[in-house]
Order: sequence, then C-alpha cells, then structure tokens
Amino acid sequence: MRNHPSRREFLKTSMGAASLAGTSRVADAALRGGAGAPLAIRKGVLVSMLPPRLSYLDRFKIAREAGFEALQVDTTPDLHEAEAIREAAEKTGLRIDSVMNMAHWKYPLSSSDPAVVEKSLAGMRTSLHNAKLWGALSVLLVPAVVNEQTSYRQAWLRSQRQIRKLIPLAEELRVTIALEEVWNKFLLSPLEFATYVDQFKSPWVKVWFDVGNVVLYGYPQDWIRTLGPRVADVHLKDFKQTGNCYEWVNIGEGDVDWPAVRAAFAEIGYHGTAITELKGGDAAYLKDVANRVDRYALGA
Repeated sequence: MRNHPSRREFLKTSMGAASLAGTSRVADAALRGGAGAPLAIRKGVLVSMLPPRLSYLDRFKIAREAGFEALQVDTTPDLHEAEAIREAAEKTGLRIDSVMNMAHWKYPLSSSDPAVVEKSLAGMRTSLHNAKLWGALSVLLVPAVVNEQTSYRQAWLRSQRQIRKLIPLAEELRVTIALEEVWNKFLLSPLEFATYVDQFKSPWVKVWFDVGNVVLYGYPQDWIRTLGPRVADVHLKDFKQTGNCYEWVNIGEGDVDWPAVRAAFAEIGYHGTAITELKGGDAAYLKDVANRVDRYALGA
C-alpha cells in the first residue's frame, strides 16, 4: 500500500530491477499444463506504477498500449484533478476499476483517538465519492492496524464499528468496501478473515485479496478457496523467501504457485480485475508485466 511507508519502501528497495527475459516454451507449457482455459479476468495496473512526470492522459496511454484494461487510482480530494483522471480514462478506453484509499495507514480506523478515526472516515468518504465519479466498483481499505497501543481485540471491534458507519454511503453509491489483508498484524488467517467480513452481514463489504501478501505465512490458493465469493478484487505480485531472507519480486520470479492460484480462482468463479502492485517503470517494463500477468496469473 502506498500510504504505508515501511511496506512501500520495502517494495521499492528489495524488488530490484525486473528481468525482461522471456520464459522458455517448455516453462510456459508447464505453467499451462492442466490449468484449463485462460481465466476471464481483466488486467489492471496501479496508477503509481505509471511514469509520474507525464500527464494522466499520457500515462494512461502507456498503460493501454502495454496491454492493461483497468486502473486502480489513489484517493483524489481535488475535484479538478479527479475530473482530469476521469477524462483521461475515457479517452484511452481504460476502466477505473477501483480506488486505493490513502488515509488508513496514517489514520487507522482502529485508533483510540476520535480525531484520528474521523480523519480516516473522511478519507474513506472521499474515496467512495471518487469511485462513484470514476465508475469504479470498489474502494480498497486496510481495516485496522495492531500495534503496541492497539490490541488485536480492540482493532477488531473498533474497526468494525467504524466500517459499519460507512456501509450506508457505500450502498447509496453502489461501491464495495473491499478489505485487504496486509502486514498489519491483523486478519492472519483466511478463516478469520472470512469471519470478520461475514460479521458485517452486508453485500457492500467484501475482500480485497493480495496474492503475494500471504506467502510468508500461508498459501494463496488456500486463502482464495476459503474466502470464495467474498473476494471482490485482487492484487498481483510475487514473493520469494530464501532461508531467513525474503523479498518482493516480479510476477513469476518468486514462490507463488501460479497454476494452483489460477485453479483456485477458477474454482471460486472469480471474474473481476487483477491489479498489479509492483514498482513502477517505463513502457517496456510495463508491457513485460502485462505479459507476465497473461502467462502466470491468467494462463493465457
């Protein structure tokens, strides 16, 4: 998540330059073996992966030419900028599929400070209205942060209480609140995550599943099957562990069992969007990332 400095910095510094070397035909065949037809999932990209010095229109053109069909865009309080983003997406034919809420790390909903919580709620309200303007279907929300000041139980109860305040607006705007599992010492198993979401008893609260985030302590395919129809959106990246060392890596260069992940997505009937969450790069890099999504995540 971009608003979590330690995680974003770790992503930037540890991933390194992505290899552009193609996978051999033998390896491609092995990846496709027994996986069935390619998944009907849209390829998306984080707006932060696109060259930042260009206009939105030029950035989105690069994404489109690289082969992406959708975008995840950050919360944008400035209405003029939000309109520019909408117009650029329309001109390039890219769908803004989701919004990356930008307030939840600095201002967690699980905080004991009412002022902090209100800032978090305000950020989510802006994100939900952004989604409505852009035609996006969901807003990504990290629901809580467990730390020395906030116990696990407090994080659970406080965050649920605040998210319930947002459900009426989400329903009015017809935008899903998609909760993500991240390295926040919270929601550490798929059974627990499913229970947390089910307790809202609302079709407007679902799961944003990140394939790479759970590799350190679980198996993505297991999480996908357990979460099932609760999964509204997906992040794609890979993760590699060697002994006591680990790093975020490009899709296909880590420990994710991509054929198993594809099979799990097929089993639960997931037909949404998969957004790449990697370091940024130029047009050639982005095209390679899009090709990796086809080869590893979709089986195309």
